[in-house]
Amino acid sequence: MKILFIAAECSPFIKTGGLGDVIGSLPKALNREKTDTRVVLPLYSNIDRKKYKIKFLKNIFITLGWRNLYCGIFEAKLNGVKYYFIDNEQYFNRSKIYGEYDDAERFAFFSKAAIEIIPYINFKPDLINANDWHTALSIVYLSILKNKRYEFYSAMKSVLSIHNIEFQGRFSKELLVSLFGIEKKYHNSLLYDNDVNLLKGGIQLADRVNTVSETYAVELLDTYFSFGMDRILKIEKWKLRGIVNGIDHQQFNPEKDKNIYHNYSKRNYKEKIENKLKLQEELGLEINQEIPIISMVTRLTDQKGINLVLEVAEQILNMGTQLIILGTGDSYYENRLKEFEFWRHDRARALIMFSNEISSKIYAASDIYLMPSKSEPCGLSQLIAMRYGTIPIVNRVGGLRDTVEPFNTEEKTGNGFTFESFNAYDMLYAIRRALNVYYYDKASWNKIIKNAMSYNSKWKNSAQQYLKMYKEVVTDK
Repeated sequence: MKILFIAAECSPFIKTGGLGDVIGSLPKALNREKTDTRVVLPLYSNIDRKKYKIKFLKNIFITLGWRNLYCGIFEAKLNGVKYYFIDNEQYFNRSKIYGEYDDAERFAFFSKAAIEIIPYINFKPDLINANDWHTALSIVYLSILKNKRYEFYSAMKSVLSIHNIEFQGRFSKELLVSLFGIEKKYHNSLLYDNDVNLLKGGIQLADRVNTVSETYAVELLDTYFSFGMDRILKIEKWKLRGIVNGIDHQQFNPEKDKNIYHNYSKRNYKEKIENKLKLQEELGLEINQEIPIISMVTRLTDQKGINLVLEVAEQILNMGTQLIILGTGDSYYENRLKEFEFWRHDRARALIMFSNEISSKIYAASDIYLMPSKSEPCGLSQLIAMRYGTIPIVNRVGGLRDTVEPFNTEEKTGNGFTFESFNAYDMLYAIRRALNVYYYDKASWNKIIKNAMSYNSKWKNSAQQYLKMYKEVVTDK
């Protein structure tokens, strides 16, 4: 099977979050399942062309509304996957990926170019997999070409993967003709609540829609989680699937991670303590292996539950813990955390930054990983934490429900601790339950660590489910 992913970011070339991790891992896993999976990305100016041996292939021109725009096509191969890059300096010579004033135009160009370069790259996919709103228009443009009976595109099927429903690509409806160049008969597929909604267009016209966990797929039919998209998703419910993400076990590997102080494995996880002592020393905290470290590596937003943590942070420390939070986000929360660190410098650290090296050290050194998200499509952090033997405490939503099984003290099953509502004191009670095991039942605590490190989060499982969905789509008549 030939599959073409279209995405706005991809690790290791460029990424801002979970989408980049998925696009950096899933195509590799699919190719290990005997597919020919390739990826199309924008050629942002801060992608290192020399490092990744990105070479010019050819150039074409793309019509977008009244514009006739240059489109350079570049290619590279990495880890068994071929990547194509769309070059246009007007749109991609920027300091950041998202948040530009002309994002609608930039990603409309990219979506159209990603479809129109296909005849020029000696690759005819059976299926297009677009990702999030940035590339949802590619499904619309593919549908238009098929309706115009372009033979080359006639058999291609499409899947839209939703990594976070909160971001939908909503713009003024005046852009439909002047900017997107879309004929009037296709307007209804993109209009939603009196706006252009690019994600809605992809949902309506894709052959299948999937999201990144089974629970999140169900939650998206609920107004509380859907950010207004539940109405269209209920109509298109028949095509909705949920497939939980995996993580790259080569990248996130405590046995080989060069960023951590001391490597260890599931067989000798007690070596993990060395990482704890070294991180305490590096951050100027009391060096004591008996003090439990609770950590977060996160965006500092309401959605990630940082407001719950701040509400009861003093109580968390009063249970004898140290608290380490790494991340950036809303300036309000950044300032609140720095203020809290100032007052509780004996036990709290707020690292307002992002660093892969420090995040690895935190995963390896911590005892407990806190993830009190209001919603969580899948979540990768809890999977990484478990890989490093750090026990997750999570709100049972989305992918957190699918991946973290509450510890059963009688049967010694489960890999973490959970709470059932977005409430600071429910979270605090879950922390207290975890600490009771940590302090008073070391045998059970060691069993949870083994259970967590044994959890199968490899991409192979997810890739096989994706492939099953793709086969279902391709064989549709």
